Amino acid sequence: MTGLASRGQLRASIIRWSLFTIPACVLLGFVAGSLFSSGPDNPWFAMLEKPAIYPPPALFGIVWTILYIMMGFALALVCAAWGARGRTLAIVLFAVQFVINLAWTPTFFGAQEITLALVVIGALNIALIATIVAFWRVRTLAGILLLPYLAWVLFATLLNYEFLAANPNYDAAIPSSAVERIEL
Repeated sequence: MTGLASRGQLRASIIRWSLFTIPACVLLGFVAGSLFSSGPDNPWFAMLEKPAIYPPPALFGIVWTILYIMMGFALALVCAAWGARGRTLAIVLFAVQFVINLAWTPTFFGAQEITLALVVIGALNIALIATIVAFWRVRTLAGILLLPYLAWVLFATLLNYEFLAANPNYDAAIPSSAVERIEL
């Protein structure tokens, strides 16, 4: 044997990691969305003008669930790569981008800050690209598994920008020029 572990041991390690990372990613994504009433049920979001590129609302739950599963499996592949150069950096970068990912929902739906949410998702784009590069170096398949996530985040960035352009008066980050006058 030339490696530290047999193929069976590596497969078992990936499965064990997957049993932790996949549910963790899905659960954290679900919690972030649920805590801040993301989606069409949010009264503030319901009154926003929707851009032409806005997909059907049901698509978001389906896509994000699939992406969180793929992210969890990619993370499991990297976590199971004991002794691989760059493994620790890849895991740290994943954690950073995941925290930024989770921060977008409370920024957009909770604080109703469309401009700040655009900044957050811009940072996510950068962190995600760095994570993909790091994952690719540890396990090529792990990097490949994150590519659909990158495509969706890039689309979400455009969508965030389109929401800002279509609803400049509904962004809490942009001071309103409205004046309230009361006559006595």
